[in-house]
Amino acid sequence: MKAALPVVLVLAAATACRATAPNDRNTLPNHRPVTETTIPETAEPSRKAGLELPDPLPPVKYPVTRKVDHVDTYFGTKVPDPYRWLEALDAPDTKQWVTAENKVTFGYLDQIPFRDKIRQRLTKIWNYERFGVPEQVGEELVFSKNDGLQNQAVLYRQRGSGEPQVLLDPNKFSADGTTALAGTEFSNDHRYLAYATSGGGSDWHKVQILDLKTNKLLPETLEWVKVSGTSWTKNGFYYGRYDAPKAGQNGLSGKNEFHKVYFHQLNTPQSADKLVYEDPKMALGFRFANATEDERFLVLSLTDGKADGNQLRVRDLTDPKQTNTWTTLIASYEDNNSVIGNVGGEVLVYTNYKAPNFRVVRIDPKKPAEANWHDVLPESKNKLESVTQVGGKLIADYLNDASSQVKVYSELGKFEHDVKLPAIGTASGFGGRRDAKSVYYAFTSFTYPTTIYKYDLATNTSTVFRAPKVDMNPQDYVTTQVFYPSKDGTKIPMFIVHKKGVELNGKNPTYLYAYGGFNISLTPGFSVARMLWLENGGVLAIPNLRGGGEYGEAWHKAGMTPNKQNVFDDFIAAADYLKTNKYTDYDHLAIAGGSNGGLLVGATMTQRPDLCKVALPAVGVMDMLRYQTFTIGWNWAPEYGTSADQKQFENLRRFSPLHNLKPAAYPATLITTADHDDRVVPAHSFKFAAALQAANTGSNPTLIRVDVNAGHGAGKSTKLQIDEWADVWSFCYANMGVTPEVK
Repeated sequence: MKAALPVVLVLAAATACRATAPNDRNTLPNHRPVTETTIPETAEPSRKAGLELPDPLPPVKYPVTRKVDHVDTYFGTKVPDPYRWLEALDAPDTKQWVTAENKVTFGYLDQIPFRDKIRQRLTKIWNYERFGVPEQVGEELVFSKNDGLQNQAVLYRQRGSGEPQVLLDPNKFSADGTTALAGTEFSNDHRYLAYATSGGGSDWHKVQILDLKTNKLLPETLEWVKVSGTSWTKNGFYYGRYDAPKAGQNGLSGKNEFHKVYFHQLNTPQSADKLVYEDPKMALGFRFANATEDERFLVLSLTDGKADGNQLRVRDLTDPKQTNTWTTLIASYEDNNSVIGNVGGEVLVYTNYKAPNFRVVRIDPKKPAEANWHDVLPESKNKLESVTQVGGKLIADYLNDASSQVKVYSELGKFEHDVKLPAIGTASGFGGRRDAKSVYYAFTSFTYPTTIYKYDLATNTSTVFRAPKVDMNPQDYVTTQVFYPSKDGTKIPMFIVHKKGVELNGKNPTYLYAYGGFNISLTPGFSVARMLWLENGGVLAIPNLRGGGEYGEAWHKAGMTPNKQNVFDDFIAAADYLKTNKYTDYDHLAIAGGSNGGLLVGATMTQRPDLCKVALPAVGVMDMLRYQTFTIGWNWAPEYGTSADQKQFENLRRFSPLHNLKPAAYPATLITTADHDDRVVPAHSFKFAAALQAANTGSNPTLIRVDVNAGHGAGKSTKLQIDEWADVWSFCYANMGVTPEVK
């Protein structure tokens, strides 16, 4: 089976977006080298060559944003919401406002003289072959590849050493390349492929079925699929969906309720699908149904929209007596649980129940009481990030200070050996069937472009399957990991990457990026966009804030409601560390984050407007009092709390970015969002931008950039990504007063 992740982590990826240490963090080392430094140091490039900035850039004249007299009352507290009208995304006046704001933003960006050079350089270094982790499907190998500048990666099939053949080309799904391949699942007999598509970045998916023998589509199309995969058994598959929006309801912003599980039989219309599970008394929560590889067990995972985990039930599909019944394995919604496979009549469950760093237990559905559970992989000091059951083995990925350590065990939990990785970084993949002889995985780090390896299970050896050729030299850069104290003294790890020879003079352009939420781990990974920043003498800093998953559930809970302020304190302390240690200063520091990380940036800049020169909140959750009223925002309630509870309301109001803007000189701010974002709806960014422009008393520009026909980020076309990054880097350099020497 594929790598098992906690259901809540899957939900975070589908809702608020993306991201293992000794217990005594005060004993951690202060400085640990991560990347080998084997060549002579390279001098930092001059920042005054090339196209010079006008000094200063002309002042910005913002559109006039009208205010309304709307007031909400929470527990006797009146809270004005003067920009409530911007929540009506389809209204003509909202669209006019977006057009006017984009005109100002792009008018400003157009004046930056080196913007085209940055776009050209990004286009050049982006133009390299990129491969996904292959999957063995019968006698064929299936993998994705982007030739370089294709808007979407193409899915290929290859038999033996033969020539790869195109299986699906998402670039042909739409004229502008904005319809993406959102998921694939092959039937167990290797005859059919169910694949999901996403239009314009939306979280709504359509599912179609390809006959791999005839290479023709089956006649049916499944619609209104959301927060769901497909799981095959015999002549069909299980999937999750919502009812179609009612007439007049906006499918991109309306609240999503009553998620249901259906079974779809091949060559039948969606209207004939069999309802497998619903709970008409529980409007919120998600329902997932997945069959084990041998099609014996059907596993039902349920969330309730209130707690942080999921309930786990199972049905034996080979037992006629269980046709309409479920056996509850774990009844509580408080913990994260996933079935990774089965051994005989028992299921293997990946869980953090009584194990904050996760473990794997074996449960007999006929005797599901906790007293009968057997530990297969007991909890360790490092977080167990994921597990796959493949080739008769269990392959476990642990995190050691946010970097991968991969270990191989027997299916009964006997340790066999470590998988030797090429460096300190992130490994992912290792999926396959129980009869597999080899598996594939991806490895990456900050300056190690994502490389695909083939791993032989019998010999414990890895060989390169595909290695990219990028126009950069990894040996020109150095990565270190430091541990700095937060406000309360907790030691927080942070990766710092820069070119060799960069002088620690307090003047280096520095990009500080973080997430800090939803149990998501930010581990080392390659970004071609960030390479432009690094090759021009910039510093990249990525701290692993509380709220993330790097050190297990205890680390996560330390950044959840009511402890969310810890996350902002950790981020502020990271900025202070970088300045104190002469990496940068106020004038050369940019803070950035997306989705939950956009909230992080918004909260930080309202609490500390003097912290940095540039702020880059992307697709952020900015209205913490109303987020739960849009689409599937209610799913974030366990993470944040909601304004429906008085104590949680008071906590949320203390850090909600929208509600903490006051007259002040704010950093130069480029807010980024998209008109098809139905995860964190763009109204968050619209209202925050309007309020920020009204509150800013300084001369720094406060702009919003709204992508058209794009969503929360997944599936965004290559062209849109390059354009956005060119604008982000240009904005940073221009407001830091730096002219980069772009190649």
